[in-house]
Amino acid sequence: MEQEHHTGHFACHSCDVSLTGQRYILRDDEPHCLACYEAKFANTCEQCKEKIGCDSKDLSFKERHWHEKCFKCSACTTSLADRPFATKEEQLYCSDCYDERFAARCDGCQGVFKAGMRKYEYRGQQWHEECFLCVECKQPIGAKSFIPRENQVVCVPCYEAKYAQRCTKCSEVIRRGGVTYKGNPWHKECFTCTSCSKQLAGLKFTSKDEQPYCADCYGELFAKKCTKCTKPITGFGGCKFISFEDRHWHSECFLCGKCNSNLVGRGFLTSDDMIMCSECGR
Repeated sequence: MEQEHHTGHFACHSCDVSLTGQRYILRDDEPHCLACYEAKFANTCEQCKEKIGCDSKDLSFKERHWHEKCFKCSACTTSLADRPFATKEEQLYCSDCYDERFAARCDGCQGVFKAGMRKYEYRGQQWHEECFLCVECKQPIGAKSFIPRENQVVCVPCYEAKYAQRCTKCSEVIRRGGVTYKGNPWHKECFTCTSCSKQLAGLKFTSKDEQPYCADCYGELFAKKCTKCTKPITGFGGCKFISFEDRHWHSECFLCGKCNSNLVGRGFLTSDDMIMCSECGR
């Protein structure tokens, strides 16, 4: 703070020189001549390392100080007084030079992200809003859902039209879940028995002429029938059966017609439609 005094006894607190009629600055309520004040209290410029005198404007940032003429971009030397700037490793940069050297860049156009720009990030990459596009239709993804494919992003309509699995039965897109049988995809609700239309997911089933059938329908329509119990012999669950002269039996039904003993692995005799163990056939 500079003041004017007109007393013959008014002197600099540091060097005792008379301040009568001279400019001076108060520091802690003590008067100092300009030379003493600058020597003892003036800040040092970060750029030129000289004292920032009383007649110079002192520009400060984070406890660092510059002459106005020294406060400039370290890259292009443009004055930063009254201009936006940024710092990197204690160096000053105008906004253009900072963006050119250090700002994050869009993986689409390689342009920088300026302050306030919306940024889309995915798997370590980043895009401007207008650059985050579906690789197929080239339309901005924005806040819409998308599906990654080979490090590219595809909007849901394009993905479904070009890449999504389609049900073998109804040809519609399988969006969730689904069943695969013999390499072919199905909706769970479409994977049904060809005969009775029962859903087969979680049930025993087999196929005939590439068409799926539940165990019951397959047995009724195509399986051999047991000569004794007349029920289908399906082979499901490791079921064993015996065949003899175009007749077939479940292993548990292959019994002697007289004594009812099981004939599996034993010799047997036939008489008309009857089978008998060796003892009963004597």
